[in-house]
Amino acid sequence: MSPTPDLSQVNGAQKAAIIMLALGEEQCARLFGMMHEDEIKEISGAMAMLGSVRAELVEKICQNFSESLGTAGTLVGNFESTERLLGKTLPRDRVAQIMEEIRGPAGRTMWDKLGNVNEAVLANYLKNEYPQTVGVVLSKVKADHAARVLSLLPDSFAMEVVMRMLRMESIQRDVLDGVERTLRAEFMSNLARSSRRDAHELMADIFNNLDRASEARFVAALEERNRDAADRIKALMFTFDDLQRLSPTAMQVLLRSVDKERLPLALKGASEKLRDMFFKNLSERAGKMLRDDIEALGPVKLKDVDDAQSAIVMTAKELSASGEIEISGPSSEEEMVY
Repeated sequence: MSPTPDLSQVNGAQKAAIIMLALGEEQCARLFGMMHEDEIKEISGAMAMLGSVRAELVEKICQNFSESLGTAGTLVGNFESTERLLGKTLPRDRVAQIMEEIRGPAGRTMWDKLGNVNEAVLANYLKNEYPQTVGVVLSKVKADHAARVLSLLPDSFAMEVVMRMLRMESIQRDVLDGVERTLRAEFMSNLARSSRRDAHELMADIFNNLDRASEARFVAALEERNRDAADRIKALMFTFDDLQRLSPTAMQVLLRSVDKERLPLALKGASEKLRDMFFKNLSERAGKMLRDDIEALGPVKLKDVDDAQSAIVMTAKELSASGEIEISGPSSEEEMVY
């Protein structure tokens, strides 16, 4: 840095770096332990570039920091003040996005918020915690949510959690506060920074958009390295063959929405069972025309078939997202009772 720069020439990261260095290694390490990785990178980068800082500047920055703390006696941070502060420097849509991430899942208390977290995401976090901690968490959320989380934990670990919960008496306030602080610092903050989607759901969407050869290659490779992850992703993927799960009403809505030029090409590579399902939801005349169009195609490239099928699957997903059709259905593990 220059010999004696004016305070206005020092940016926020540099000020933070100077104050932390002035506090000493032990306090500096404790502060880093409370920060997110991005914050650590920004401040440590500023530290590395500081060079020699004159005592007058260090004193001025520390004095300025002390005065800002003493202005009102205490600092009060809340959602409203943070939103106003961000609004002075960032566009409105960016402020709204940041505030949504900070607030995290809806809920007034930590336990309300956990009740709105996807059970797979929560189970993935809790499986690395002590069984006693997991028992405390599951005892504080609603029973149906706790049951879904428990079912996703490894069997031996889940049973240990159950045993801890059976032996659990009244939870001491300091223990509960400690668990709550840990969840807020380690889990909810990371969850807010994420896209709030389970990684398997994200990969299922990505795999759905691969061509058939690439999809098969990635799935096969993943099965070799992590069979459980591969099985979960395959269960979440929605493929052209999964259109068989549509109800007759949903299929008719889909038929009205798809690109009619793509349909013969997509069905050219479909199973007879799936073809018949499409034909059953068409009038006799429309079904005959579709059969004729398929036969008239002759040999076609597999990539063209894949592209046509992917486009129809995408249309089905869009209709599902808008609430016009329902594409979820019973999996092979779910039995129906009539």
